[in-house]
Amino acid sequence: MANIEILQTDITTLEVDAIVNAANISLLGGGGVDGAIHRAAGAELLTECKTLNGCETGQAKITAAYRLPAKHVIHTVGPIWGGGERNEAELLASCYRQSINLAEQNALNSMAFPAISCGVYGYPIDQACEIAIRTSMQSLHDCEHLDTVIFACFNEVIELALKKELGKHSL
Repeated sequence: MANIEILQTDITTLEVDAIVNAANISLLGGGGVDGAIHRAAGAELLTECKTLNGCETGQAKITAAYRLPAKHVIHTVGPIWGGGERNEAELLASCYRQSINLAEQNALNSMAFPAISCGVYGYPIDQACEIAIRTSMQSLHDCEHLDTVIFACFNEVIELALKKELGKHSL
């Protein structure tokens, strides 16, 4: 199974096969990690994203990474937190599953995730981290290509929550 690393870092600086973008449904850029990825990748990313016709919540699409040190960007749309009564947990889990599946289908060896839906989408951090670790570990179990998954945290709160959750799943 893949090695899982948790780092407090800027996802746009990572030299991996793919970084995951916590995108909005338009895939045309926005705030937070989405805006940072689009700014770092350059206008070519926006041009390619315009050809994808958006992305549904819980789904994922892959593009080139252009000026980023990564080779690809996997765009996934996390759910907006609405109290947990609108299938948010399954949609968030689907983001991780679909992103890992795309990486595997494209024979990628390494990828990095941000904390999907934990910024302006308001997902409770502890719940989001539990879903991220559990779903990723389940999805990675049968992967042939992926050997490194990094969770790139934008702050210490998320880093500590992910490390706590990973510790629950370690042998």
